Amino acid sequence: MTDVSLEDLKLAAQDAWIFGLPLIEIASTRSERGQFSQAEVNSFGHMRDLADHRSRAVTTPNNDTLYSSAQLDLSAGPVTIHLPAAGDRYISLALMDAYTNNFAVLGTRTTGPEGGVFRIVGPSDAAEGDNVVRSPTNHVWALARILVAGASDLDGARAVQAGVSAQGPAAPPSKTFANRHAPWQDYFAAVDELMTLNRPAATDLALLRRIAPLGLGAGKFDPARFTTEEAGAIEAGVADAKVLIRSRRVGGVQWIDGWSYPRAELGDFGQSYAYRALIALAGLAALPPVEAMYMRGQGEARALYDGSRQWRLHFPADRLPAVDSFWSLSLYEATDDGQFFFADNPINRYAIGDRTEGLTYNEDGSLDIWIGHEPPAEEHVGNWLPAPDARFALFMRAYLPKIEMQVGIYRLPPVVPA
Repeated sequence: MTDVSLEDLKLAAQDAWIFGLPLIEIASTRSERGQFSQAEVNSFGHMRDLADHRSRAVTTPNNDTLYSSAQLDLSAGPVTIHLPAAGDRYISLALMDAYTNNFAVLGTRTTGPEGGVFRIVGPSDAAEGDNVVRSPTNHVWALARILVAGASDLDGARAVQAGVSAQGPAAPPSKTFANRHAPWQDYFAAVDELMTLNRPAATDLALLRRIAPLGLGAGKFDPARFTTEEAGAIEAGVADAKVLIRSRRVGGVQWIDGWSYPRAELGDFGQSYAYRALIALAGLAALPPVEAMYMRGQGEARALYDGSRQWRLHFPADRLPAVDSFWSLSLYEATDDGQFFFADNPINRYAIGDRTEGLTYNEDGSLDIWIGHEPPAEEHVGNWLPAPDARFALFMRAYLPKIEMQVGIYRLPPVVPA
């Protein structure tokens, strides 16, 4: 093939597999019919109900907001998005490029409660007029989150959701690409095509030079040009990449009082390629910390808890989550490949937080949340977060976190055996 050594080719394959994984994962949301693929390209599909244990399209869904999702293809021209007035209700519209970076978040925090009309343009389009937002890639995932304050508030949230819309040029249906489990030949062919459609940033040039021996990014990837030995080196590099991503799911995490906290580059990753790949698997579509913070509980082993035991999360009255919008604690069962989905339970409660109906505070203003497969004592059932009789994960969400949470002055209390 070239003068590149087998070791360099192996390292190139490792880097390229990690670099391409977010492209592959976000492309699957465009092509797979289901939770986030209910509409034609350049138009919104609306999830009219909160996510539950049947919601399996994207890992770690929330049970706090209605979702509206649009897959934009800007290659044929700009798309106009209408964001409705939401008043005091939290709303956000995350605009993610093909590499899963949030290049803009519209809504409560940034554009205000009155809504507006926004023109999303591609990397090569002329930008004219007001409220223009430029995407670095032609493929964009627009994902709206609209707060539901409780069961009685669902109709009100749906009314706001109905005002989220997009208008753009006709675009062909989304193509199906190889997934992350595909043989390296098919995987890299898909990455090559996706990179060609969505050019990497200039700031990725150092990595692009490292993976150049594979011939990705020009739509001409040809696995047949590699010798048997070279193909073996590529396969070994891909295997190493998968091990690396698996090990980073819990390895190397800094735990503070039983919780891990997001890195500053979450949601807009820059050159943190391994972190970006990790989040594409375990938290696809995560918002940046200024918009929302996601904290994972440490658990007992590999950041998982035993559902057969009883657990308690106690907030002193002066240590309730420091947010300007809302917070919730979500419980998930884990899949073998490290993704997380809600678990079926007898009271259909998948998360608990400051809007949970029936939540009771202690006389001193403190709050206890009881977690486990079996219900707690009768007086605590209103504060119960049901768990499967198996290992589970806990994630805390804090929307519009206050600056003291963003910079680490505020920390969550630990989850402890009850």
